[in-house]
Amino acid sequence: MKFVDYVTITVRSGKGGAGAVSFRRAKYQPKGGPDGGDGGEGGSVTLVADSHLYTLLDHRYNRHHFAENGHPGSGNNRKGKDGEDILLKVPVGTVVKDTDSETVLGELLHNGDELVLAKGGRGGKGNDFFKSATNQTPRHAQPGEPGEELNITLELKLLADVGLVGFPNAGKSTLVSSLSAAKPKIADYPFTTLEPSLGVVAMDDFQSFVIADIPGIIEGAAEGKGLGIQFLKHIERNAVLLFLIPITSEDPAEEYRTLLAELASFNPEMMDKPRMVGLSKMDLVAVEEQKEAISEAKSALPEGVDVMAFSSVSRFGLDSLRHKLWGYVQKAHAFDDEV
Repeated sequence: MKFVDYVTITVRSGKGGAGAVSFRRAKYQPKGGPDGGDGGEGGSVTLVADSHLYTLLDHRYNRHHFAENGHPGSGNNRKGKDGEDILLKVPVGTVVKDTDSETVLGELLHNGDELVLAKGGRGGKGNDFFKSATNQTPRHAQPGEPGEELNITLELKLLADVGLVGFPNAGKSTLVSSLSAAKPKIADYPFTTLEPSLGVVAMDDFQSFVIADIPGIIEGAAEGKGLGIQFLKHIERNAVLLFLIPITSEDPAEEYRTLLAELASFNPEMMDKPRMVGLSKMDLVAVEEQKEAISEAKSALPEGVDVMAFSSVSRFGLDSLRHKLWGYVQKAHAFDDEV
């Protein structure tokens, strides 16, 4: 399924039905009182978050959503039928903006969250509503209220516990496929991953966490180079960041600084997220040289950075990395609960 994380749509709620002007007429009651019913409510357009969806693809090809108008009232105090509402399902993590003003209308962060985009117009009151002691035969009724029409931008930001950050060909997709059942495209050239993918990593006692494979960052990504900021936004919602640097890197410290700088340039708040460094592709180093290679890489990285070495191919250190990430995820969620 094609991954689509940005679409614009047009929504319009239904207008309310008009109230009726009517009077009772019967064989022995030729001049009965008013009995005009109210008009029905116009249909509304509402977004609903669905955890089973992972893309906005459906809305790319169906961009206009117009709810039904309310039906007019009628005699004998019969209320008009309400217009049918439209429920639009979107993935969890969708940000909703008014396209014209760029105002954020809301975010759908949990399964079942709802956001009314355009509320249906109220139905007009029939003439029965306006009767009084001084006006026993009102001959007017209200028209229905108009509906609302607006252009909406839907922007998906993936919700994952662990986000992988690294240059192209750093081993992110291979790690996701090794830790989970996800099968992202893997090849030995840059930008193999052209769209984000999620994998569920199983832990003990039926627990799990979600890891996101984000397309590789290059220097200048925050200014639009390479794949640009198109996918940097997906890192914003991750609870923990795992920086992947190949053990074969000529300058791991420079790679780490560059990645940090791109994230800070895009959104400084991401610097507050828990993070660690994973030294990938340990299978490319001879066994007798691995300790020395790990020691050199650690000494080059800033002091205090949590570093773990692993190989997704030989599975060296993979289980330790999985449990380490799980510990970070639990701490991050515990902090969120306290806040």
